[in-house]
Amino acid sequence: MDCCEHGKEEDLRGKVLEPGALAEYQKGAVVSRTLIQKKTGTVSVFSFDKGEGLSEHTAPFDALVVLLDGTAEISISGKPRKVKAGEMLIMPAGEPHALKAVEKFKMMLVMIRS
Repeated sequence: MDCCEHGKEEDLRGKVLEPGALAEYQKGAVVSRTLIQKKTGTVSVFSFDKGEGLSEHTAPFDALVVLLDGTAEISISGKPRKVKAGEMLIMPAGEPHALKAVEKFKMMLVMIRS
């Protein structure tokens, strides 16, 4: 679980949540919040201000990206794809990928280790 107030962890289990509200936009920044972190995988929510992004990198397992708001350009092995709110994309394990905010956007990232 991720911490919220005064350094205490907030247990989000069993609560009805709006995912986009869990990572607020900040000017010139990428904000992330981990919702679940286990040995078997993680679920995180991110917000990216316009023009912000993550440089090219790889991951050892598939990653599911679900766009909650806005529009992102996600490149996989150098091939850019535009992804908008309500759409999702699976980034394959071992393939280099990068993300850039065409406009500010929020996403949920689900990674399951295999």
